[in-house]
Amino acid sequence: MASIKTELKWATKFIAMMLLWMMLEKLAGLHDQHIDKHAIFTNFIAIPSIIIYVLALLDKRKTDYNGYMTYKQGLISGLIITAIITILTPFTQYITSTIITPNYFTNVINYSVETGKMAQKDAESYFNLRSYMIQATIGAAIMGTITSLIVAIFTRKKPV
Repeated sequence: MASIKTELKWATKFIAMMLLWMMLEKLAGLHDQHIDKHAIFTNFIAIPSIIIYVLALLDKRKTDYNGYMTYKQGLISGLIITAIITILTPFTQYITSTIITPNYFTNVINYSVETGKMAQKDAESYFNLRSYMIQATIGAAIMGTITSLIVAIFTRKKPV
């Protein structure tokens, strides 16, 4: 089995980017005074996420495969990155929810109830650390897999 040093490097960069993104959301007020816009702007995380996967697979191709990489090799590399990120997601969600933005759940529960989007009990059962750890972990696995399936197409390169 090939070394996964490249995948570890890029999974670490991905996790750092996610934590930085959460800090930026917090600083922009998306976790408190502009919480009504959070659901829209948080989706833009897809842009740096995809860029990191592209850069990771290009690095893998250059560093580990002498400039050439099959779709399967790229896909496996992307899935390894995804597995590492998925395993560490509960930890990063914990950091986000307890250190970066400890009042987020209270704020989003209050917003959801005040705007009539959810009942108090429903909001409390949905917006909490356990629920977000589960959602984020499943989301990381699904989105990472989809991203890997697509990015591997564009980063493959056959010898001429």
